[in-house]
Amino acid sequence: MGLFDGGIKGNVVTGLAIGVGTAMVAPMIIKVLASVAKPLTKAAIKGGITLYETNKEKLAEMKEMVEDLTAEAKAEVEAELLAASQEPEKP
Repeated sequence: MGLFDGGIKGNVVTGLAIGVGTAMVAPMIIKVLASVAKPLTKAAIKGGITLYETNKEKLAEMKEMVEDLTAEAKAEVEAELLAASQEPEKP
């Protein structure tokens, strides 16, 4: 890496030139990135809304299924804890 072997490390002017160049180019790069990111973000949000609106019934069914499974798991855990607390202690 000949560029870094005493070139930039020891040369303050080169470092300042790179810093100034970056400061001048950064606003243009940020503007371009913002112009691309905003439509992509909006498209993702619109897609999410559309997905939600077209699948409300399926989501409700899925929610009910998850609630049922959670209730079953909770009942099993409580039964296991009750059974464990009623076992006689081993000497």
